[in-house]
Amino acid sequence: MIARPAGPAGRLIVALDVPGAARAAALAAQVAPHAALVKLGLELFCAEGPAAMAPVAARAPVFLDLKLHDIPNTVAGAVRSLAPLGAAMLTVHAGGGPAMIAAAREAAEAVGAARPLILAVTVLTSMDESALAATGVAGGAASQVLRLARMAMAAGADGLVCSPREVAPIRDALGEAPALVVPGIRPAGAALGDQSRVATPEEAVRDGADWIVVGRPVTGAADPAAAARAITESLGR
Repeated sequence: MIARPAGPAGRLIVALDVPGAARAAALAAQVAPHAALVKLGLELFCAEGPAAMAPVAARAPVFLDLKLHDIPNTVAGAVRSLAPLGAAMLTVHAGGGPAMIAAAREAAEAVGAARPLILAVTVLTSMDESALAATGVAGGAASQVLRLARMAMAAGADGLVCSPREVAPIRDALGEAPALVVPGIRPAGAALGDQSRVATPEEAVRDGADWIVVGRPVTGAADPAAAARAITESLGR
């Protein structure tokens, strides 16, 4: 099981949100010296299937971000099927409820010491108050994230995925127990894209993020390695 980072060099996760395994592997090779992990998500996994993992995992540990969300038995089966791929982290949606999260953790435990961290996704960073209200969630993102965070950790999640804005409130409420993986990170001056609840790398780590996830500002840069290095170096200042 991957250990939580002790310093700035271990905090960056680069999101390889590209449709081809060859491109993902090439990017992984470029950023690996400056990143703790690389993230593979639905775009690549749906395009290439499980075979996409091997060439990327050969270059860096993998955060497999599939956001599993189904009945407990199905999610447990999915975790068992994914376990041989060797991901260091695996996501489930906290909205699937405590039984689903517990089933995912139990399936992961069967892998042994090399099991992936089970991370519960709270509220997507693309969602703001109006988007939540449209789905029937009142009270805003902060209260919903805390509600899901408490439930997910009680059900056995190793950690949480939340936006930068909820890092400090989660630390205040739950202390150091949850490993926090934080997307919605934009270096100063970077375009927001489809993200709503964002912060800079320095702000997120200052508030208590264990890992920060950065995609397009790195992978879309003219020199992805230099972009990744600049982010990691900024965290050590």
